[in-house]
Amino acid sequence: MAFDGLLEDPVIQKYLHELVGPTGMPVAAAPPDGEVTDEELAETLDLELNDVRRALFILYENDLASYRRLRDEDSGWLTYLWTFEYQNIPEQLESELHRLLEGLERRREYETDHQFYLCEQCGIRFEFEEAMDVNFECPDCGSSLQSMENTALVDAMDGRIDELRAELNVERVA
Repeated sequence: MAFDGLLEDPVIQKYLHELVGPTGMPVAAAPPDGEVTDEELAETLDLELNDVRRALFILYENDLASYRRLRDEDSGWLTYLWTFEYQNIPEQLESELHRLLEGLERRREYETDHQFYLCEQCGIRFEFEEAMDVNFECPDCGSSLQSMENTALVDAMDGRIDELRAELNVERVA
């Protein structure tokens, strides 16, 4: 399978980078056609074997690589033959976007369902009940807590939620 088109997409590059980190990125960015051993990848990419193995297992845990084991008849050693399965990336990215959307919607609901107070000195935010418990005084510095308007935050969340819904082609639930 040719991965070139997928790997040229900056979103997919970022996704892979987030998964495997900078030391694993050469492994993720250079999937061979067919099966390959971790030793072959380490040699080809001039990387430490442990870094290659770490990246491979992260890709495996995220359903982006699979392996099969072969046992050497003479030595009994196991050899792992790895196959990259990047055709799953678009579905995984969509799943990540759905999780992000759900998280943002929960956070938006929390922000709109609560009243907040702020210690302007310390920058600590309190829910109304917490502010009441401390008599509307910051427990750290003793300053009075001020009512906090979070409309800008909610508006920003609404914008991002709308963008995600449009990208995922999901209707807003009333």
